Amino acid sequence: MTSAQIHPVSLIGGGPGAWDLITVRGMRALQEAEVILTDHLGPTPQLDKLCDISAKEFIDVSKLPYKKSITQDKINELLIEHARSGRKVARLKGGDPFVFGRGFEEVQALAQASIPTTVIPGVTSAISVPAGVGIPVTQRGMVHGFTVVSGHLPPGHEKSLLDWNTLAQSGATLSIIMGVKNARSIAQALQDGGLAGSTACAIIQEGTLDTQREFRCELAQLAQTMEDNNVSSPAVYVIGEVARLGLGEA
Repeated sequence: MTSAQIHPVSLIGGGPGAWDLITVRGMRALQEAEVILTDHLGPTPQLDKLCDISAKEFIDVSKLPYKKSITQDKINELLIEHARSGRKVARLKGGDPFVFGRGFEEVQALAQASIPTTVIPGVTSAISVPAGVGIPVTQRGMVHGFTVVSGHLPPGHEKSLLDWNTLAQSGATLSIIMGVKNARSIAQALQDGGLAGSTACAIIQEGTLDTQREFRCELAQLAQTMEDNNVSSPAVYVIGEVARLGLGEA
């Protein structure tokens, strides 16, 4: 008896949320897949617009923040198990799989099991969600750089790899994802590092979706604005003078 043919696993970035912001290559990989492991972000709720869902097996491996979720080791095991069975496997993630998505961890696990991976980049929410409300993360004559920051750990946390003082003094736009819970401590750390409390901020919840909400404020009011408006994940907030811009602005 011959062993099953192993197909490369497709690691797909699904984009910021709206189903039609996935790449064409990502859509085609979903159409070809027999098994799709999905997260809760990206186009998961509208997969019927991208492929024939009746012909697929779907496995929900959502890793919801601060809630009970499947472990990364288990996700790796499922990818390897289904790939070794000879089925065409797609791993669908929100945004881009290599931007705080643990995508490369999955590539490494598959490589250790001698299973090839095809990486299909996606549109990261850190840039596309601000763009969707008319905010450029860079702007000629205003700012010449931007930094994408994960806010899942508060400033000062023993596992944090960030230097908030340096970020505060960088002069770059800060685009913060996964930072709703720690918004107050992040805003305070940036001000402690020398960033003015009057610095412009924009908060976009559920960007690119019909449920999108947007709020503008200054850094000193960031956390209070989020609390007053019951902002919850997923949300991106932009800190910097570009956050004063929007569609139609000169």
